[in-house]
Amino acid sequence: QVQLVESGGGLVQEGGSLRLSCATSGRTLSSLGITAMAWYRQAPGRQREFVASLVINGITNYADSVKGRFTVSKDKVMNTVYLQMNSLKAEDTAVYFCKPGGGWFSGRDYWGQGTQVTVSS
Repeated sequence: QVQLVESGGGLVQEGGSLRLSCATSGRTLSSLGITAMAWYRQAPGRQREFVASLVINGITNYADSVKGRFTVSKDKVMNTVYLQMNSLKAEDTAVYFCKPGGGWFSGRDYWGQGTQVTVSS
C-alpha cells in the first residue's frame, strides 16, 4: 500500500525557516512514475490552497504569497521532494500537504496526513 508521508513541520518564530519533506512508504515515488509534485496548505477555517509545484524536468511554480521565500526541490531521482520555507510569517501557519502527479497517481486524488507548521509572531 502506498502512503504519502509529509514531515518537517513544527513551531518556529516569524523570520525562521523550516524544511518539509514528502516521500512515500511502501514504494518509492520514482518507482511509481511520478512526474510532478505540488505542495498545498490549509489554515484553520480556510480552503486548501496551492503553495508550490515542481515538475520532474525542474520547472517550478509558486503562489504569489510565497515567491522569493519558499523553494521546492527534489533529490536526484525524485524519491523525496522538499519545500524549503524561509522568512516565515504568521500567515504561513497551516497544515502542509504534498500531492504527487503522474504515473501511479494519475487519476487518483491522493493526499497524505500533512504536517503542521506553526509560525509564532
